[in-house]
Amino acid sequence: MDFQAIHDSLPQYVHGLGVTLELLLAALLAGGLCALPLAMLRSLPIAWLSRPVWGFTYVIRGTPMLVQLYLLYYGLAQFEAVRNSPAWPWLSSAWFCAIAAFAINTCAYTTEILHGAIKALPAGEIEAAKAMGMSRWVTFRRIVIPSALRRALPAYGNEVVLMLHGTSLASVVTLADLTGAAREMNSTYYLPFEAFLTAAVFYLAITVVLVGLFRAAERRWVAPLQGRH
Repeated sequence: MDFQAIHDSLPQYVHGLGVTLELLLAALLAGGLCALPLAMLRSLPIAWLSRPVWGFTYVIRGTPMLVQLYLLYYGLAQFEAVRNSPAWPWLSSAWFCAIAAFAINTCAYTTEILHGAIKALPAGEIEAAKAMGMSRWVTFRRIVIPSALRRALPAYGNEVVLMLHGTSLASVVTLADLTGAAREMNSTYYLPFEAFLTAAVFYLAITVVLVGLFRAAERRWVAPLQGRH
């Protein structure tokens, strides 16, 4: 182990850590904001509203995120109409395409997680809301959504960790994230083991923190729900 090379490369890893966290937070925020209304539509017994959402999640979950990133960053650039469109300054940006690809991917998975949580809601809670005279929207806002968000926490915690690992793909579109820092160190010192092992340690440390945060959230909000049964 060449610890001196690792020490000399630490500034690159710290910068890469910041890029990775920014990508992760931006993707989770954008994907989560879109996933909640989509999950509500997915759960409605109206085919022309729920079917398109199902089709979106099916296609995105059925294709690799790397392919989705390539299609956004490299694929769209071959069309002249896209290059001449007002969106081209955004679509030519590796940063924007990476966040968009990650957000779309996590949106599809989060939509299905929330949809499953909504479907798992005890029928008694819905019946009680109806008995109290709540409308469908009020029932969704006061009963369904809060309960579904709580029940979805364990599965969503796994999705967040998987998305963290997925951000490592950002380096293939020239972003200097943690994996990009490892590639830079390897190209400088020709030490692939030390380079990628250091990146793995950073990823593991972030994962430990994320898992701890979600475990604490589960004890706060999910455990009381389980105690009702």
